[in-house]
This record gives sequence, C-alpha cells and structure tokens, in this order.
Amino acid sequence: MKLTLKIWRQKNTNEKGRFVSYTVDNVNPDMSMLECLDVLNETLIERGEEPVAFEHDCREGICGSCGFMINGIPHGPMPATTVCQLTMRHFKDGQELTIEPWRASAFPLIKDLVVDRRSFDRIIASGGYISINTGNAPDANSIPVGKDIADKAMDAAACIGCGACVAACPNASAALFTGAKIAHLSILPQGQPERDRRALQMVAQMNAENFGGCTNIGECTAACPKEIPLEVIATMNRDFIRGSWKERDSTVRTITPMTEWSTGSKLDIDPHATS
Repeated sequence: MKLTLKIWRQKNTNEKGRFVSYTVDNVNPDMSMLECLDVLNETLIERGEEPVAFEHDCREGICGSCGFMINGIPHGPMPATTVCQLTMRHFKDGQELTIEPWRASAFPLIKDLVVDRRSFDRIIASGGYISINTGNAPDANSIPVGKDIADKAMDAAACIGCGACVAACPNASAALFTGAKIAHLSILPQGQPERDRRALQMVAQMNAENFGGCTNIGECTAACPKEIPLEVIATMNRDFIRGSWKERDSTVRTITPMTEWSTGSKLDIDPHATS
C-alpha cells in the first residue's frame, strides 16, 4: 500500500503549526497506525529530519496514551478501536489521511500530535478514589454485589482516559470521562460513604479545567473506544445535584491547574496546591 499522511506539525505550544504531507510507500496492511508512523519516523530520521511526536505506551488498547484525529474522527473510522489497534487494511491504497491532535483548550498542545492531558489526572485526584479502608481482596469480596450493578460498574470502569470523548464533543466537554470515573465507584457499596462529596469535587475540578459544558449530543460515546454508555453522565448529574443539597454547607476546593510543561527541567510545582 501507498498512503499520503497529512500530519499536523507544531514544535511547541507557542509556535504556529501547519500540516505537512508525507508519502509512505510499502505500507503493510497488517501494520497498526502507530507502526505506520514508526516507519515514517525511521525515514525522517534517516533524512536528518525531525520525527513526528506522538504518544503511546502499551499498544494494546488498554493504557489510553495514544490518540489523535484521523480524517476528523478520534482514533479513526473503526468503532471501539484505539489508533494502536487500528490496522492499515481499513484504508485504501493511495488514500490521503489527515492526522491531527485532540483540539481542546483543556488539552494544550505539547508537540505535533502530543497534548497535555494532566487535566484528567487532576479530576481523578480531586475525588476519583475510595479513601476508606475496604480491607484486602477477600474482605471486599465478602460484600454482596448484584450482577447488574457489577456489570454497570465494570462498563464504566472500562474508561481508559484517552480523551477521545473530549475531542469528539463540539463543546470539548469531559462529562463522559468524569461521569465514568464517578459512576464506577458510586454505584458500588464501597463507594457509597463518599458518593456525594466525590461528585461535588470531581465536577468542580472538571469545571476548573476549562472543559465545555455537556449538551447531550452523544458524540462522546460514539467516539469512545471502550463504548462507555451515555448514562454515566446522568449518574454524575444525579449525584452532583443530590450532593449539592446534602453537602451545601461544605466548601469544595479544587486543584490548581498546571499550565506549564517542560521536557528538560523539573518544574517547581506544589502537587498539593489548592485554590
């Protein structure tokens, strides 16, 4: 196969970016999209040019590190598939693919196809956990959990935090991600004691990160490689409304978003800073 890759190149956040077209010959149909970029980068390095920066880790569709737009679709044309699992056989010989990073103000660009998704980490750090002692595995398993509840919790917990939902949403909303992280804990018995407070804190942090508001368009769940159901947003909204009433006298604090990024030096940032 022979493909033309029209890739967004941008050295850093402060410099202007542009699309650059590259022709890749002898593309094996069994390659993944990331392997195709690896082949391109080998060619660029041999020519003394700067390789394309993109993020990856497990390459098994689990870690959520990879992700970019392919012809305007997060992760490409195949549903329930991350770019590391997307094979080139799904494209036609001679086709041009436009590849660009997630576009959202809450995901500032670092370089080329790499964006800063630490906003997701701060949403989790604000309340996406169970802080009470639930014991070891046998103790936790001694709590009866109905299969329907366990299935719903597992469906929500499948979220890998790739950011495709934000990239697909016209509002750049993080409601599906935040809802999944709230729902998979709140519907289990172990998550009940902190349920209201968790929703208040995580929604407050989501808003502090400059994500857009959810208007129930549904693009998020359509683009999600793990097919997280839209109902997790309803769970988040329900818990937030209930928590707003029950915890109305409590002060909800958020973690200060970090906007700087450095690849060569350590940042002097207090990880416990709040505002």
